[in-house]
Amino acid sequence: MAKRQSRPWIVSDELWSLIEPLLPEPPPKQVEGRPRVPGRQALCGILFVLHTGIQWECLPQELGFGSGMTCWRRLAARNEAGVWGQLHQVLLNKPRSKNQLDWSRAVIDSSHVRAARKGPKTGPARSTAHDRAASTTSSPTARASRSRCR
Repeated sequence: MAKRQSRPWIVSDELWSLIEPLLPEPPPKQVEGRPRVPGRQALCGILFVLHTGIQWECLPQELGFGSGMTCWRRLAARNEAGVWGQLHQVLLNKPRSKNQLDWSRAVIDSSHVRAARKGPKTGPARSTAHDRAASTTSSPTARASRSRCR
């Protein structure tokens, strides 16, 4: 069994060698301002935020990944450039070439797969607009069961 990495947001040299060629060229160096955070560090910051679920603004500077906004902008730019789809294909090519993909455990996300045919026609949707919903309060008084917000 493979040993589980204790810090999954750290990008290995092997993975970085696959990702780096897919990244868009960085803009020309600015004379003023902060130095640009290297792409690998920004990617580690992106993975840290996505793994831990913290807010982008809360990315600890002590980790050396750059600011949360820098990482967020890099995520958006890489998404716009189609890097994630390309990376997905690159990562699938290795097991695919060795016939190691186990398609019996594959799942298709229906939100991304076009329906082949229309479903059966049903009658019109039943409207609930004319009837008020029953009160869910346990108070016996009529006033307590009515909402002041309408």
